[in-house]
Amino acid sequence: MSALPRQHVSADHRARVLRALGVTPWQRRAVPAAVTAGEQEYATADMAANVACVVVLPQDCSARELDLVGRALNACGAALARAARVTVSGGELAAGVPEAQAYLVFGEAQAHALGRALPAAVMHQAQIVLADEPALVLTSADAKRRLWNALRSVRRALAAAGG
Repeated sequence: MSALPRQHVSADHRARVLRALGVTPWQRRAVPAAVTAGEQEYATADMAANVACVVVLPQDCSARELDLVGRALNACGAALARAARVTVSGGELAAGVPEAQAYLVFGEAQAHALGRALPAAVMHQAQIVLADEPALVLTSADAKRRLWNALRSVRRALAAAGG
């Protein structure tokens, strides 16, 4: 059986088909080339102030573990899919942690590092949810169940806060 030659469709036809399927096409936003360094710093500070969720991961995660975490976050909606990700190496956070409404922490060592890095007032106001390390989630059904429960808790916290 031979395949039919591929026919190119117009942008209008593609938009009608996607609308009929209920798909919202996304377009990548580009940063204007004329942005100055001062404006870039302001935009970065503004984005950090509006962070809904931060995911704290161990540094030595494999690509398979990171893929699992990414897919789980994508399955829980846009707020978690766009969550900031920071890593912990040597018991310290590798980067500065922005203040957020919720923190999803993978592993007890990462929770201790987050506790040392965050001010007490931020910890008191934020929802901090602990999940198992990604390596354990790959191998254990109980850890997967706990991860989904943790993700559900974070989604509830973000919904209650309006994020």
